[in-house]
Amino acid sequence: MSDEKSSKEDSINIRIGQKVKAEREKRGWSLTDLADNSGVSRAMIHKIERGESSPTATLLARLAGSFDMSMSQLIALSEVQTGTLIRQAQQPVWQDPETGYIRRHVSPGQIPVDLVSVDLPAGVSVPMPAISYLSRRQLIWVLEGTLSFQEGDHTFEMQPGDCLELGDPSDCIFSNTTTQLCRYAVVVLKNA
Repeated sequence: MSDEKSSKEDSINIRIGQKVKAEREKRGWSLTDLADNSGVSRAMIHKIERGESSPTATLLARLAGSFDMSMSQLIALSEVQTGTLIRQAQQPVWQDPETGYIRRHVSPGQIPVDLVSVDLPAGVSVPMPAISYLSRRQLIWVLEGTLSFQEGDHTFEMQPGDCLELGDPSDCIFSNTTTQLCRYAVVVLKNA
């Protein structure tokens, strides 16, 4: 079972790398252009594109933001799903190799909303750069546990049921300072 999970994670990392490369080439960008736009080094982008490195959440957010898409859109495009029903077993899942943060793309189809479920392990913080929020509106809805969300200079201590609309793009940090899992949903309104 462990080998199957590892193989599945390797497979999604390869597909994410292929999608990053396809998006870069679609724009006619060199590795240097993407590095300049995202703040991710050329060497790291090259490793990600070749499937030789599992990107962290922060790196994926930077790359997706430079393509004017959310991280969930980039991951979802790597796991093409069509139709109106996407069963849990079919939902694209990605795990940050650095923090253990798990991101599940829940919403199917082509509607202009992405719905993502995130499991944030105890004692973990995940920074997200402002570039990942440009040109899009988002809600964060805490489903389980406690989320400490820092948006620029503001920190919001969120409990189950609390929902926050993100303001103007700024650097953010998602933190779980407790000893229990935090699960929250992110709702992203896609660009039209």
